[in-house]
Amino acid sequence: MIKRDYYLNAVQNALRHFPACALLGPRQCGKTTLALALKKHFTETHHFDLEDHADFTRFDAPKLLLEPLKGLIIIDEIQRKPDVFPFLRVLLDRKPDIKLLLLGSASRELLWQSSETLAGRIKYISLTPFRLGEVGNMTQLWERGGFPRAYLAHSDGVSEDWRKAYITTFLEKDLTILGANMSPQAMRKLWMMLAHYHGNIMNYSEFSRSLAIKDKKIKEQIELLESAFMVRILKPWYENIKKRQIRSPKVYIRDSGLLHTLLDIPAQSIRRHPKVGASWEGFALETVLFAKGADDLDAYYWRTQDGAELDLLLVRGEKKVGYEFKYTDIPKV
Repeated sequence: MIKRDYYLNAVQNALRHFPACALLGPRQCGKTTLALALKKHFTETHHFDLEDHADFTRFDAPKLLLEPLKGLIIIDEIQRKPDVFPFLRVLLDRKPDIKLLLLGSASRELLWQSSETLAGRIKYISLTPFRLGEVGNMTQLWERGGFPRAYLAHSDGVSEDWRKAYITTFLEKDLTILGANMSPQAMRKLWMMLAHYHGNIMNYSEFSRSLAIKDKKIKEQIELLESAFMVRILKPWYENIKKRQIRSPKVYIRDSGLLHTLLDIPAQSIRRHPKVGASWEGFALETVLFAKGADDLDAYYWRTQDGAELDLLLVRGEKKVGYEFKYTDIPKV
């Protein structure tokens, strides 16, 4: 088991200062394991999983269920019951002896109800799959990705099988819950097209023509994938300078293992594949964002039509730091 002390300490600190904490991240990235590790710090703990039909049904009467409880209340997959947020606000105000830990597979923006009803009462923490600072094998992390069951699988074949099953489940079940209005087959085609665009500037019109779906709907579905932590949309940085600058966003599949599965690249073949540079760029970009605390940063890319570019530009206040990523054994400025 990989210890995730950074996140464990972050959640503990959040619950010391706020009555509620929301731990958000993609499905199967370790949220439940991390939450259950907190049980020893509370004299009384209650865990509800809204993917369990029995627990889901019990939340039809949240007041009867939660009001008698004390200690830490963990609610897993909270995005399945968005209508419970108003009651949670009342519960926190009436019962200062409880703490709420909400686990969700959707972004803060998608869980807009929590920001409206729990304002001032909740701290948000984003949990990623494993990152380089948490594991020691960079090659395995790059090839398999950071999802625990993919990274820790006893063989590359088992890891690949798990990622294929994960993609299928996500397309057929999870996206529908999050509000997708495209068929799983169309969404799979879109996701595969995004994988081929990985590290490149997006062209919504090309996606629209290929899938025979309007630009607006394509954009909505890509934003949904972003809200589910599957893709990263990197916006361009531009200022009023003389050089003409590119103003369309770039797209990345956030997990390198899922990228390789979507592109049908076996683990040991990535170094011989034409997409090796793009794959490495995305892996390095996510590693830097994790190391620098992406939640507190504004992240962009910068490119002019003359060819000058930065793969990643981080902005914190008046400070700007640029990064360029290249897969080569002869790096140069």
